[in-house]
Parts: sequence; structure tokens; C-alpha cells
Amino acid sequence: MHMSCATILPATDRTSSTGGSNGIDAPSAFERYNELGLALLGGLLLLAGFITHLVDGPHALRLTLLACSAIATSTRTFPEAIESLRDLRLNVDVLMFVAAGGAAVLGAYEEGAFLLFLFGLGSAGQHLAVDRARRSIDALAQLAPDTALVVEENDETREVHVDEITADTILLLRPFDRIALDGVITDGASAIDESMLTGESVPVDKTIGDEVFAGTMNASGTIRMRVTRAAKDSTLARIMQLVQEAQQGKSSTQRFTDRIETFYVPAVFIIAILLLLIPPMLFDGAWATWFYRAMAFLTAASPCALAIGTPAATLCGIARGAQLGVLIKGGQYLDTLGTIDAVAFDKTGTLTRGQPEVVNVTAIDGMHEDDILATAAAIDRDITHPLADAIVDAATARDLEIPRADDVEQIPGVGARGTMNNHHIDVVKPSAVTDDHWPASLREQADIEAHEGRSLVLVCRDDVPIGLISLADQVRDEARTTIDRLHAMGVSKQLMLTGDHRATAEAVARTIDLDDVHADLKPDEKLHLIDELQSKHGDVAMVGDGTNDAPALARATVGVAMGAGSSDVALETADIAMIGSSLERLPDAIGLSRASRRIIMQNLIIALAVILIVAPLGALGIARLGLAVLLHEGSTIIVVLNSLRLLGYRAK
Repeated sequence: MHMSCATILPATDRTSSTGGSNGIDAPSAFERYNELGLALLGGLLLLAGFITHLVDGPHALRLTLLACSAIATSTRTFPEAIESLRDLRLNVDVLMFVAAGGAAVLGAYEEGAFLLFLFGLGSAGQHLAVDRARRSIDALAQLAPDTALVVEENDETREVHVDEITADTILLLRPFDRIALDGVITDGASAIDESMLTGESVPVDKTIGDEVFAGTMNASGTIRMRVTRAAKDSTLARIMQLVQEAQQGKSSTQRFTDRIETFYVPAVFIIAILLLLIPPMLFDGAWATWFYRAMAFLTAASPCALAIGTPAATLCGIARGAQLGVLIKGGQYLDTLGTIDAVAFDKTGTLTRGQPEVVNVTAIDGMHEDDILATAAAIDRDITHPLADAIVDAATARDLEIPRADDVEQIPGVGARGTMNNHHIDVVKPSAVTDDHWPASLREQADIEAHEGRSLVLVCRDDVPIGLISLADQVRDEARTTIDRLHAMGVSKQLMLTGDHRATAEAVARTIDLDDVHADLKPDEKLHLIDELQSKHGDVAMVGDGTNDAPALARATVGVAMGAGSSDVALETADIAMIGSSLERLPDAIGLSRASRRIIMQNLIIALAVILIVAPLGALGIARLGLAVLLHEGSTIIVVLNSLRLLGYRAK
């Protein structure tokens, strides 16, 4: 059987929409995978036809199976090829169908069906990638609720759609309500979970006059807010726009297959036609002879090994990446990852674990740190706050007996209080206690802990501070090893881009030896820093896990999401996702990318050598059709086997 292969086109366009928020319905799962399913069905029919041929089965059955395969795999590509012909354009679509038809004329029916199968499979992958871009925007739109509680003049509340709410409207926010619009708190105090915006896992204490943003969550007290921006101008809406613009910016990259389509395909057509017409017309050559030579040339010049060398290596690389715990969403990202010269990391959930943990407990003279921790846990046991949860978890991990506390009350933006053994106990932030009440030992320790960027909780008994608990989002165990491996691989710049406070960010950076730190960043500021890095270093990777990282993930040359704890938006926007939560997979992926690039280059050299040598010999009649087929398909087998080496790649 004369086998060949089609140019598998990567998804060069990453389009997006604003999803359900603007009335555009996302396609169903059936619609998304219908084209892929037909391509796979065509592959099964092709295999059945080939087996029928091998066992000398009925010729009619063989042709029927192969014809059905060609139809199933061409439901989308054939109309596109016809459209190209109507527009008088010669491209890879047209070449594939002409090559398949030529194969059928020569009796190589399986070859033609195989060409169409590979081409249909590539088209299905392209449209799935476009759909992924659309869904990344849809995930953003779902963060903010569609309605909010508007406070009327008579102090009654009414549920109103966000599109009908204008600036200066007063909204009521209950505990655990997600905020629908940007605004300013006018009454009350609460802890606001802004992790989707800043990436910081600890809610921010806010009170009258502080800004709140659409998509964030009211984590504790009841508050009222005054709307400052309409829904279309909110911070969340701006993030959606940034993601869309960044994704569209990537689609302008010129692909190698585009250059083949522009120059190579018309050249092959023209030369084949000239071989068929000129010798018989001008030199009295035999039409049958030159038709044969033209077919030999077309066979040898068909970009078979050239076309399959890249996608075969890419598919093997992506498969090996999945085995290593790295989901690579397209061949262009596998290829580009190996060229990066700088890596930007988010902090919370990426370099750190994403959850606060107790790291130190300080007690005044005469008390033990376990007593301080157990006392704080007694008050915090029924409190809804990440720091309270961390304190209770720490006490439980030490097997401490947690006393009973009565009259426990959570104070939004401050902490909690209650009574225990006839003593009044406060578990609060340090700023809630005036300096003249502080023991010197606790004040000195608090200054040290604050310099390290840790969160502090002060424990008071009868208004007298008796202990200090420091908490921090701990650095991942493998973070330092990952940074060292990246340096050893020649990645010249590694830095942190975070929305967290500078002191906290710098403490983490010192621990793992990062080159630079940029803190207190909003999503658009992260994006602008990615632009600056690309202007200085060329290809840049961004590693993050939150919604606030989405614009930077989209704008970076390669966006990498930490899979285990990443937001849906980050996972959809990123080009590569870690299936687990280990940072060590990043240098593994870079090494795999570099190995893939080497294999692809070797495949291109082999394929081009066969085309440049055999095609001219076929045109001159030196290489007969059988030899052209043998060498042509031999090169195809070689590049496929060479690509399979990637399945055995071992991370160093």
C-alpha cells in the first residue's frame, strides 16, 4: 500500500467571546466533539478497508469502506477546499484532495483515505482549540452574580439585575454574598475574599470608605456599599477584556504551515502541471510517459514526511507530557516552551501552598505556647475565617485539649472574642490593641514577624496581651529545587508577580532565591510587566493559578496553570496546566519541549532531503514511481519512529 500523510494544521486562531453574558450560547459537548468523532470513525473505517485489502477480501467492500472513511473525515474540510477553489486560491486544503484523488487514479485507495483522515483530524483539533478560548471568557463572566439587593429609600431591599443598576445605587451584602459590582462600603465592616482578584488567600478586612470589587465575596459581616461603576466597566469586565485581547494577540504568530501553504503548495501544482503538458506539447513526448513522471513527482514532492514529522513528534511529546503530569494544550505551546528565557511566577497557590499555617507561637513569661494556641482555638473553633481555621488545625495537629468557650462573637474586620474560665478572651489583629497594653517581648516579636511578611493574631486575656500567633502561607517544598533547576537549564530570569503585600512577597523570594519581585499588582499591571519582560527577554512563561493571573497567562508566550488548585479561568486561559500541584513538573516540561524541538528539526531535515533529491529524479524519469513511493514512505516511517523516541523521554 502506498501510504501518505496530510499536513496537520495547528489552531492558529484563538478567538473568544464574552459567553453567556452577552447572549451568545456556548456550543454543547456534542457540537464541540462531533467533528472529532467523525474523524475517528473515519479512521476505524480506513483500518477496516485496509484489513479487507490485506486478506484479499471483496474489492467492492474495500472500496465502500474507504469511501465511507473519506466522507466521514471530510465533512468540514471538503467544503472548505471547494470554497478555496471558488476564490481561486491554492492551499493545503486543495492539495490534500488533489493528492487523494491522484492516489485513487493510481489505484492507491488507502493512501487517499489516509490523507483525508489525517487532514480531518487536524481540522477537528483546530476547532476544539477555538472553542476552548471562548469558554475561558465564559468562566470569567460567571464569577459575578446577575442580580444584587438594592436598598430602597424606605430601607426595603429589592433584587435587581446588574445591567439595570447605575452608579451611586446602594446595595446590601450579606455574609457569603458574592459582590456584583464595584463600589465603596458605606456602612459596616467585613472581611472580603479577594482571592480571585489579587490571588491572596486571606480575606482582606474592610470598613467604611474601602473599595470592593465585582466577583469578590463578602466573607463575614453584613455591609452596605455604594456602586461606583456600571457592570460593563467593572474590574471583572476589564479582566475579561484583557484576556480576550491577549488571546487575540497570540494568533498573529506566523506558523510554519502557513509558509508551506503560501509558497510550497502552488509550486508543486505548477511544476506537476508543467511536467504533464510541456514535454508532450513541445517535444513530442508521450502523454502517458509524462503523466507517469508527473505523478511520480507529485508523489515524491507531496509534503508527507514534512507534514507528519512535526505533528507526530508533537503528539508524542504531548502524550509524554501527560505521563509526566503536564497537560499541554497544543503543539505550538510544546514547541515554544523550550525557547523561554524568563519565567514569571504568581505567589499564592503557585510558589506557596495557598493556605495560611501557624508558623510560630510566642507566649509571655509564665505561660506556655500550647496554652496560647489552645486558648485561641477555643475562640476560633466556631469562627469562619482562614486564619481561625489555621489556628484550630494547628491546635488539633498538636493534640491539644481545646477548652470550652462561651459567648463567642465574631467582630468583622477585627477578630473574635468570648469568655473562658470566667476570663474575657480576645483573639484579634494586633492593631486592635493599643501600644501601652503590649508587653515588650510581644512587641519585639511582632516587629520581627511583620518584617517576614507574616499575618499576626494577638491573644488577650482580660484586655492584657498574653501571646502572639504568627501565620504564613508556606513556601512549597519543591519551589527552591525548581528555581535551581531552571537556573541550571539556562533560564536567565525568574521573578515573582503578585497582588500580595511587598513584605510577604520579598520574604518568599528570599527563601527560594528569586531574581526579582513585583508586589501589590492588579491584573492589568501583571499584564504590562509581561509585556516588558517580552521586550527584554523574548519568550516568557507565566505560572499562576488564579483568576487575577488570567490576563498575564494569556499574554505570556506560554501560560502555565497550577492544576490542582487553579481557578477555572486560569485553567481555561493557560496553554499548559500542571495535572498535579508540583512545581517540579515545570522544568520537566521545558526539558521535554527542548527534546521535541530537536526531534522535529531532525524530521524536517530528513523530509526535505527526500523531497529535494527524489522529486527531481522522478521528474526526470530516473526515479520510477515505485522507487519514489519506497523512498517517500521510507522517510515517513523514519520520522514517525524518530518521533516515538519522545515517549521514552526521561526528565533529568
